[in-house]
Amino acid sequence: MIGDVVQAEGAPGPTLVLQRDRLPAGALAACSELTVVRRWLDRTGRGHIRKFALLGASSDPSYDLDYRFVQCLPDGFDFRTGCGHSLLAAVAGTGRPGEVRVRAVTTGDTVVCVPEPHGTYSVRLERVARLADLLPTGRPIERVCGLSASIVHYGNPYVFVAARDLGLDSEHMLFAAGPAVLERLTSVRVAAARLLGMPPRGALPKVAAVGSYRPGRVSVRAVTVPGWHPALALTGSVCLAAGTVVPGTLPSRLANESDSTSEPRSRHVRSLCLHTPSGPVRVSAEATTQRLLHVAVHGKRARVLERAVRLPWRIRVTA
Repeated sequence: MIGDVVQAEGAPGPTLVLQRDRLPAGALAACSELTVVRRWLDRTGRGHIRKFALLGASSDPSYDLDYRFVQCLPDGFDFRTGCGHSLLAAVAGTGRPGEVRVRAVTTGDTVVCVPEPHGTYSVRLERVARLADLLPTGRPIERVCGLSASIVHYGNPYVFVAARDLGLDSEHMLFAAGPAVLERLTSVRVAAARLLGMPPRGALPKVAAVGSYRPGRVSVRAVTVPGWHPALALTGSVCLAAGTVVPGTLPSRLANESDSTSEPRSRHVRSLCLHTPSGPVRVSAEATTQRLLHVAVHGKRARVLERAVRLPWRIRVTA
């Protein structure tokens, strides 16, 4: 078995991209096989690779590729989540020219990767959804562990916590926050998981602290497995942008504070610059008064670190 190691800019680490058609039957069900690969990565100095992407030609003619994501956890693997950075890494690693339509098998979403000038991509999540359906609890604001938060589900579910509730009264304080704030956000994530009926020790929901400290910008710092995210997951950028078009949510309030322009009521595109510890991320969301049409993240890069790495995959043959 061989795989490529590809790094998407802004991701906490690279992705191991595997060709789905070359996997032995039942490979996903056999976590022992994934464990063999994971231990081999640790032994060969690649232990920072904690994301696997399975990629192959789609059986649906309306898509170019099918993509499945596997997240390594401290005590196993999570097959339920999605990862936009890993999806971009997988697509960029193929070197396919032009627009690439991807079916994200894990989440059921349609993702379109569009090449931009200077080697960057726009990554667009195309899923029409009623604004009300983006709130899994039915409420735009929740109190979770004594903090104001909005739980939004578009791509991956995210819990967005008001940074000022954490005592973070400036962008510098948000980006410099240490273990105490990380622990509080981790507790929020666990409580929100129970609220949503998800495993508390799983990868979902994700959690991030957000604030608006100056006109024209929304600042955000997110948590990943197992600590602070160096920037913001691509799915986090998508979900945060989606939340800005849902009235009453924390992302919507912050976006309105940072944007003084008046939008048409029937249909509009909201463009926003999210500021993360690693720099700005440009996002846009197109919506009507009742529905979100799509969300895009712009100016993303990915590069191949290793090509055709031989992996110790064991293939069992049974009678």
